[in-house]
Amino acid sequence: MAAHAQSLDSLQHVEEVVITGHIVRREVIPVQELSGRALQRLGTHNVADALRYFSGVQIKDYGGVGGLKTVNIRSMGTNHVGVFYDGIELGNAQNGTVDLGRFSLDNMESITLYNGQKSAIFQPAKDFGSSGSIYLQTRTPRFEEGERDHVKATFKSGSFGVVNPALLWEHRITERVSSSLSAEYLHSSGRYRFTYRMEEGYDTTAVRRNGDINALRVEGGTFGRLEQGYWRAKAYLYTSERGYPGAVVRNKFSHEDRQWDTNFFIQGSMTRRLSGVYSLKANAKYAYDYLHYLSDPSLDVSTMYVNNRFRQNEMYLSLANLFNINGHWSMAVSTDYKLNTLSANLINFAYPVRHTTLVAVAAQARYGRLNAQASLLATFVTDKVRTDTAAAGGKTELTPTVVMSYRPFAKADFTLRAFYKSIFRMPTLNDLYYTFIGNIKLRPEYTHQYNLGFTYAVHPRNKWLSHLEMQADAYYNKVEDKIVAMPTSNQYRWTMMNLGEVEIKGVDVSLQSAFALPQGVMLGVRASYTYQHAEDVTDPTSNYYRNQIPYIPWHSGSLTLNTEWRGWELNYSFIYTGKRYDASDNIPENYVPEWYTSDLSLTYGFTIARTRLRLTAEVNNIFNQQFEVVKCYPMPGTNYKLAIKIKI
Repeated sequence: MAAHAQSLDSLQHVEEVVITGHIVRREVIPVQELSGRALQRLGTHNVADALRYFSGVQIKDYGGVGGLKTVNIRSMGTNHVGVFYDGIELGNAQNGTVDLGRFSLDNMESITLYNGQKSAIFQPAKDFGSSGSIYLQTRTPRFEEGERDHVKATFKSGSFGVVNPALLWEHRITERVSSSLSAEYLHSSGRYRFTYRMEEGYDTTAVRRNGDINALRVEGGTFGRLEQGYWRAKAYLYTSERGYPGAVVRNKFSHEDRQWDTNFFIQGSMTRRLSGVYSLKANAKYAYDYLHYLSDPSLDVSTMYVNNRFRQNEMYLSLANLFNINGHWSMAVSTDYKLNTLSANLINFAYPVRHTTLVAVAAQARYGRLNAQASLLATFVTDKVRTDTAAAGGKTELTPTVVMSYRPFAKADFTLRAFYKSIFRMPTLNDLYYTFIGNIKLRPEYTHQYNLGFTYAVHPRNKWLSHLEMQADAYYNKVEDKIVAMPTSNQYRWTMMNLGEVEIKGVDVSLQSAFALPQGVMLGVRASYTYQHAEDVTDPTSNYYRNQIPYIPWHSGSLTLNTEWRGWELNYSFIYTGKRYDASDNIPENYVPEWYTSDLSLTYGFTIARTRLRLTAEVNNIFNQQFEVVKCYPMPGTNYKLAIKIKI
């Protein structure tokens, strides 16, 4: 019975992980995860910062606490990444980009990254529809016998005028039903010193301005257990006002652009085994997104006047059906429907409406130490517009995925894996219909992914080594009609470049281990390395042929070390990103130097009268490295943060 119950939910909830306990993820698809205390030790503000520690990931960061942050997996582009919040995708039909900077770690239980798709066939059809997926799992209330309430309060402050209080309340309503309410406020002036590269080198010091942010997040959830399953319901609200400091170009250090955001959604899911053969998973969601962008020449004479407001509505329904044929074979059929609308205060705006239907058929077979999965996703997209502007043509596409894993040795924890996945993504509504810019003839992007890798874990159970796990994957990706978005003088207007065809060859390696040292000292090590060669192969006669595509480094990696001793924790983290170019032409003028940062934190936890307290001091970028993730968007130098957490 327990084994069957586990198959109901492929995203398992894991209790807070300590350094002495490790759960080996025997996944068919390459997977990386940060959860529990390992996630909290990183000293990061948001999800985007935490993702830097995964191999194969590139983050575009435009600086500061409130700067835009997007993720790219294995060089295939931000729009090919599906981001799922508590099992349901976060959508943005307008531009296809999810700003990961607005998702806090305060209420986050785990962050999981899959290349290809999740290693389960029992999932919504949308989960099959991305080249890579990020799953954000928030906390689920858990209570010991006799407990009815948990309260956790956190307050963080530090450089850039950061004020960041948060509160979490978990309540047991009945034996089967519980609730949670989480709220968080973030304020930052966004002001920090940086040095600006002149022709003769770094010799100009300035202060980053107009990078302030005021943001509020409130979310509430209800969680229930069924006889053979569970259900969840959640409401989420995020609202913010921020300044965009803009690019530092031509000795211009200050911008006045402003943006207001409101993001709201309600969603629910239910998973239940209805018989020994059949299980059902149902998801539903409504989302509303409001964006107001203002660029005012009366405040900044170098800009054009822009005062645009956009409103998005999304309706999403999904039914997934699992059939356990026998102990070796299972099948699943999933159907999703999504409705997206976009309105704006622009002249001659098209007011597009997009209908998307997805149907996925998948099968899984297990024979001894061999595990095989195959899926076929059918995608039907239809756009309609209200104006005289013609709508883009409808799209119907079939895309397959084949996955295999094999454990060649009965006793050794060694697994070989391989997969092939083909997928496409439709152009966004901005790409097609944005006034004066949209092109209804724009072609979709297609990706073909090939992956071969292994996972090896050892558990010697000796006095000093608790566990050792290594993952390595070699991959080849081909992207057709690839579009690269490049920022101009502000983050609202972009230049879209269609590179035609891109080939990506890479290797991802990650290592995790834990050691028990003398005097009760525990040491944890986590390391990752990525090599990527992402080339434009569109036109052999072009000057850009076989050049590295913009912002993809050849080499990158990370290292984290954490020690524990009698309530004390000392954590060190290091991130390295190698040389890149900010344009297709790999010439010295477009060179972006490599960068690295080192962060250090010290935490002490203790208990007073059944109240748990944790005090943390962090110093980030301790060597005051001057660097840019995106050219002309300088990042902060040395900065600090202090935090206190109280748990009742």
